[in-house]
Amino acid sequence: MASAEISCPVYPTEDPAKVRDAVMRIFPTADLSEEGGRLSGTADLEAFSKLIRRQKILDSARSSLIRGIRGGRTVVYLNKQVATVGKVSFTDPRPILGAIEVSVADEDIQGLIDRVAPATVDGEEVRP
Repeated sequence: MASAEISCPVYPTEDPAKVRDAVMRIFPTADLSEEGGRLSGTADLEAFSKLIRRQKILDSARSSLIRGIRGGRTVVYLNKQVATVGKVSFTDPRPILGAIEVSVADEDIQGLIDRVAPATVDGEEVRP
């Protein structure tokens, strides 16, 4: 599965370890570094894909991933506070407390979205 580039601000009022932990709850394979008030790195999308299935938010995830397409890349933003409890929640690009930016590039971006967040009918995954 493709790898995602992850980035989020770490504000002076935040504990960097807690921000790192929040990201790791969504992307446990992330290889992260902190520099200049930002946490950034890469991770695979396997755990993320499992989480959105477990939370039963495939339709929401799919629409956010599709809405974020720009060329061969898609970008979505996740709520940092919700991530601290291991949940995925999509948000605006610039919430007050910052967001986890997830950017994924792929030659077949639609195919990638189909694998990560497949379409559903009556709550059940539909495979092409």
